[in-house]
Amino acid sequence: MNHISTAVLGEEYTELQKVVREFANEVVNPVAAEHDRNHTFPYEVVSQMGEMGLFGLPFPEEVGGMGGDYLSFGIALEELAKVDQSVAITLEAGVGLGAMPIFHFGNEEQKSKYLPELTAGKKLAGFGLTEPDAGSDAGATRTTAREEGDEFVINGSKQFITNSGTDITSLVTVTAVTGQDESGKKEISTIIVPSGTEGFTVEPGYDKVGWNASDTHPLTFSNVRVPKENLLGTRGRGFANFLSILAEGRVAIAALATGAAQGCVDESVRYAKERNSMGRAISEYQAISFKIARMEARAHTARMAWYDAAAKMAAGVDFRREAYIAKMVASEAAMDNARDATQIHGGYGFMNEYRVSRHYRDSKILEIGEGTTEVQLMLIARGLGL
Repeated sequence: MNHISTAVLGEEYTELQKVVREFANEVVNPVAAEHDRNHTFPYEVVSQMGEMGLFGLPFPEEVGGMGGDYLSFGIALEELAKVDQSVAITLEAGVGLGAMPIFHFGNEEQKSKYLPELTAGKKLAGFGLTEPDAGSDAGATRTTAREEGDEFVINGSKQFITNSGTDITSLVTVTAVTGQDESGKKEISTIIVPSGTEGFTVEPGYDKVGWNASDTHPLTFSNVRVPKENLLGTRGRGFANFLSILAEGRVAIAALATGAAQGCVDESVRYAKERNSMGRAISEYQAISFKIARMEARAHTARMAWYDAAAKMAAGVDFRREAYIAKMVASEAAMDNARDATQIHGGYGFMNEYRVSRHYRDSKILEIGEGTTEVQLMLIARGLGL
């Protein structure tokens, strides 16, 4: 289905949308169920996405990007997520959590060293923030990076880190305590740790409920030594920098979630027209058609929310409130639509080979990752002065 007109987006965006939609249906869809079933990383799909320039969409051409913006990036994520959320999150994390911190906060040497391969999709990078007791709570960070000569020595662990253990992962940027500030609070900095560094261990991947074809690992750092030049951005600004990255990421996750919500609509419309019960297509029953109508309304509302946030981001104005709202609305739309789509499909919706069953398993994490629904509500309320 084509839900967006050229008049709304412009020809350049709708052409991108068409190209990615065809890629999702013709390349991603045929292998999605197999990768999900076998928990295998889709290297061949990622390689083709790199060749298409999808990993470079929101970056300027001077760093190897395509000269686009977050709207174009979100459009690509939405189309991919209709078909396979694992592939979509691999792209989202590769750009938003992998390359974007280096683009925003890296020095020229770091940018020239890492960005060309990251924006081309030839390499992936992860961002190590979350720990067993620390995520949104920066003060609970326990990973440390002490100075020793001209090196940082890193000790600690991270968990739930996407794109951290693939064969093409080149680095992970980690948050670590590098000292204390004048008030005695922890000074948190971000440090680049190249893959294969001695003492840096990528632990076995998780057995997840969903996103089975994406790469997610816990990480361990045992006396990991990296040169001080691997400090990313200003010392002591690590968590603040990550919060700005997270705000952008919430727009991207909202776009991905919208794709999941719309994918459930599209599958339900198709199935309802084909499935007969008591001599009639089930689409003719009001209970089914009204349920699908509500699903479409949720997807449309989510799309308008992330478009609004992306437009404010592109205009260079504060978009954080809109990002919180978009992330919450879209993730809930994805989960609600996945539940309803599974119900519409009946017993078939409980079979893993059906796309809606994967959406049902995959969508729950959208209400958790990149800030839970409760965190979004807290931030929206805080913005209202509550």
